[in-house]
Amino acid sequence: MAGDDSVRIDVWIWAVRLLKTRSMATTACRAGHVRLNDKRAKPSALVKPGDEVRLRHDGRERVVVVRRVIRRRVGASVAAECLIDNSPPPPPRELLGPIVRRDPGTGRPTKRDRRELERLRAQMMAPHVNQHLPRRPRRG
Repeated sequence: MAGDDSVRIDVWIWAVRLLKTRSMATTACRAGHVRLNDKRAKPSALVKPGDEVRLRHDGRERVVVVRRVIRRRVGASVAAECLIDNSPPPPPRELLGPIVRRDPGTGRPTKRDRRELERLRAQMMAPHVNQHLPRRPRRG
């Protein structure tokens, strides 16, 4: 069996607090969102010090190097000592777009409201796209 210098990748991701639950870590591995040394990692893949782990979660990629192997979930300060975080900085909040809130009691949005919200979100995400293109004439 494996020695003390290696542990399952799903356990390690959970123990160093990259994901909230172990089942989330296992699901991320099965879905292909976890790479170990540039190879897709199954949940049972073993990590050891010096390995590079890439994790895609919530629209962000985390790139960490294993400094120390742990099996149990520990506090955030201890977990930070177990990895070297080489992740790119998260995108600024302005690029994520504003949160659109509806007034309380207005009910469910109509189809027209929903389409206007989608159009607004699309413009916020890519403001330079489709601004100067004319609309297609309607048939009929």
